[in-house]
Amino acid sequence: MHEKRFNREIERLRDPDRIARMEVVRVVELVLTGLEEPKTLLDIGTGSGLFAEQFAAKGIEVAGLDANPEMIPAAQLFVPTAKFRIGVAEKLPFEDNAFDILFMGLLLHEVDDLEKALSEASRVVRRRLGILEWPYEVGEFGPPLEHRLSTEKIEAAATLAGLKVFQQEKLKHLVLYILDK
Repeated sequence: MHEKRFNREIERLRDPDRIARMEVVRVVELVLTGLEEPKTLLDIGTGSGLFAEQFAAKGIEVAGLDANPEMIPAAQLFVPTAKFRIGVAEKLPFEDNAFDILFMGLLLHEVDDLEKALSEASRVVRRRLGILEWPYEVGEFGPPLEHRLSTEKIEAAATLAGLKVFQQEKLKHLVLYILDK
């Protein structure tokens, strides 16, 4: 179980080349585009809090969740105002409609149950889910093709969860899906 989960050193999550490949600032702007005054965000699979930090810098109250207990204190160092806890995408420890936005940065391909993870996201989010993922193609960076998700697979699971694809943005190395309730 969870054999696909990221387990490398925390320092590698903050590598400047990795941050540039992820286009963090652009991704945050795209997720927020068109949303009036979002107040709360849950960063699922927060890692070292890289995206949580950028969303918090926009004045959004941030919470984060990660399956790896070692990530929680690391994220807290970078985003001291956020509330981080241990947990998995398939069983979110939050009330229905608890957050304006949910964000999954390079996480969805690692979950054990795609449909359950998106169903839980739909339950907990009020307005928008942003999913940053690897494109479904062999690439220079990222996991092997068999661990990647096709757009069709994400869209089908999102539809079952009651979400609709609002936008799909192809980035230089990644794909950002923006799904609204």
